[in-house]
Amino acid sequence: MTVQLRQRAFTVEEYQRLGEVGILGEDEHVELIEGQIVEMNPIGPGHIWSVIRLNGVLAARTDVIVSVRNPIRLDRSAPEPDLVVLRADAAQHRTPSPLDALLVIEVAESSLEYDRATKAPLYARAGIPELWIVDLVGERIEVYREPSPHGYRVLRFFARGERLAPEFAPNLLIDVDTILGPSA
Repeated sequence: MTVQLRQRAFTVEEYQRLGEVGILGEDEHVELIEGQIVEMNPIGPGHIWSVIRLNGVLAARTDVIVSVRNPIRLDRSAPEPDLVVLRADAAQHRTPSPLDALLVIEVAESSLEYDRATKAPLYARAGIPELWIVDLVGERIEVYREPSPHGYRVLRFFARGERLAPEFAPNLLIDVDTILGPSA
């Protein structure tokens, strides 16, 4: 006789409660993905500095709020992207949701395939208008736009020497080199 083990998915509320009562510590590097608690990859110096540079560029704007490494509430997930650019009028009495998000940014040093295969479809299904994946190893930025239930319809790559702008601020031209940092 074979015993069949069943996994139990957590709701976002249950996941948040695990943190509130101390079962999950504040310093634990985890996120909720499709009801499962997933340990996140450790971050290295390239990752840290890319997030700092992006935050500096985006936080200088007064018409948005930049959330760094905080959860965004999706249907059965509470991922913690590296940065989320939120509407300035986002309700501050609750966890940000896709309706608040203008842009989500994931910086990938060792998590590129996970960000592409797992997180990008989540963000697209949630209707987040734009996703950037900063590929530190490949030294390029993947820009995903036009979300749908089946994924993002548009993908464009930006390499060193190029500039890109978020959809919410087309005049905000950012050098890819600024995001990636000095060449190795």
